Amino acid sequence: MSGTTTAAAALRRRAAGAGANRWVVLVVLCVSLLLVAVDATVLHVAVPAVTEDLKPGGIELLWIVDVYPLVCASLLILFGTLGDRVGRRRILLLGYALFGVASGVAALADNAQVLIAARALLGVGGAMIMPATLSILRQVFPDRRERALAIGIWSAVAAVGAAVGPLLGGFLLEHFWWGSVFLVNIPLMLVSLPVGRLLLPESKGDGEGPWDVVGALMAAAGLFGVVLGVKRLGGGESLGSLLTVPPLVVGVLLLVGFVRRQRRRTHPLVDLKMFARPAFSTSVGCIVLAMLALVGLELIAAQYLQLVLGLSPLETGLRLLPLTFAAMAAGLAGARMLRRFGPRRMVCFGFCLTAFAVVLLTAMGRTDDCALMVASFVLLGFGLETTLFGAYESMLSEAPQDQAGGAAAIGETSYQLGAGIGIALLGTVMNAAYAPGLSGVPGVPASASASAGHSLGEAYEVAGRLGGSAGVALRHAARDAFVHGLHVTLLVSAGLLLLGAVMALRLPRVMQCEEAGAAVEVPAQRDAAESRVSV
Repeated sequence: MSGTTTAAAALRRRAAGAGANRWVVLVVLCVSLLLVAVDATVLHVAVPAVTEDLKPGGIELLWIVDVYPLVCASLLILFGTLGDRVGRRRILLLGYALFGVASGVAALADNAQVLIAARALLGVGGAMIMPATLSILRQVFPDRRERALAIGIWSAVAAVGAAVGPLLGGFLLEHFWWGSVFLVNIPLMLVSLPVGRLLLPESKGDGEGPWDVVGALMAAAGLFGVVLGVKRLGGGESLGSLLTVPPLVVGVLLLVGFVRRQRRRTHPLVDLKMFARPAFSTSVGCIVLAMLALVGLELIAAQYLQLVLGLSPLETGLRLLPLTFAAMAAGLAGARMLRRFGPRRMVCFGFCLTAFAVVLLTAMGRTDDCALMVASFVLLGFGLETTLFGAYESMLSEAPQDQAGGAAAIGETSYQLGAGIGIALLGTVMNAAYAPGLSGVPGVPASASASAGHSLGEAYEVAGRLGGSAGVALRHAARDAFVHGLHVTLLVSAGLLLLGAVMALRLPRVMQCEEAGAAVEVPAQRDAAESRVSV
């Protein structure tokens, strides 16, 4: 009896992707992802306006910016696995509703505390939406060839969202008040809720055993502590700070306890046996390494464009657009590349191309070389998206269909952790290479040199206060030291990317399309099969 029930359930799961509307489903999922990606960056340009209006303290301003990605990263595993249990569409629709309500609260916030709480709720909604989009995509595209194309479109939309956020925020701020950057989410969510309820298929895992509530809370608290500690380190906080090492240590201990708990349970929250599959564990490692090598570098590049070359924020955003366009092109071409070259060669090529682009950027100096920068950013965007596409597709295809939500959450969590660790690691490398260049500047007191060694922006402030020849000398020395630090950081990043290329050699050589559940029956065949199973 149990065998026939399981077979019938498997047939229903395969049939979920057979509808002609699966490409419409992809559009709905991409709109969901676009909203989350835009909201992660749209506030950056609104920070000065928020500061002027709400007068937040330094710590409050830090939480306004960081609480959204922090909460989102912490809850991905919780809601990804909960979606496997209670239904992925249900979690996604709840995420839509919460995202819309939180956007309204954030737009109308009249003090910093309300805005922080609203941003935290947005993080909860984002954590519901992000793994659900990938796990539903895994469900409605059972054929790996079509799924690869769908993931390519999905990843291209993510690249668009990251780039559109600051540009959209700048446009809204020029015509409206800062709350409009949140208010724009509400009409989109009002459309997405009924459309998603009508078009998106419901799917869930096998549902065996109780959902591990304690394990889910351990994972959430552990990730919160680790991401918080890493972010604080990346922001230049000392190891002695109460918000740096203690959260990091507690977070690591909780995650170790979570892993041990999952290994002991008959029905674990996350099946850690997935990591025994070389393609899955290697894909996760490649995602972490790619983000670790590049996210901190992106922040440093933005400082270079504005503080060394003197570009405005809008000009900086426009200068980075070639990277986004190249990433979109790689996402759209990814399915064809994966079929032709296979995961191993594709991800290796992406890492090597990205490393070459990073090394090419070391030719940048104190003067603007627009052609070099555009060419490097095009190669960088194409190589990075090629790497991430191949890794995400391999990871999702290796995961059992019943564990799609948990696998998607692991992928998104590895992305967030890699980004946070990259900011901390490359920021540390940058500071170590930058600060020594400011010691012994003629006419500059030691205390001023020490203050200027914290960042290039602070060096400019100190130089302005000093004035005269000492201020000019400090300004020139700081600019030269920053360029030197940028070159060192670029070389370290290139080394990490080449390490990723070596890691990718563990991926499969060819794209295996003959997988369980890949065949999709036509309705007549499905009805006949179900009738045979029920007999």
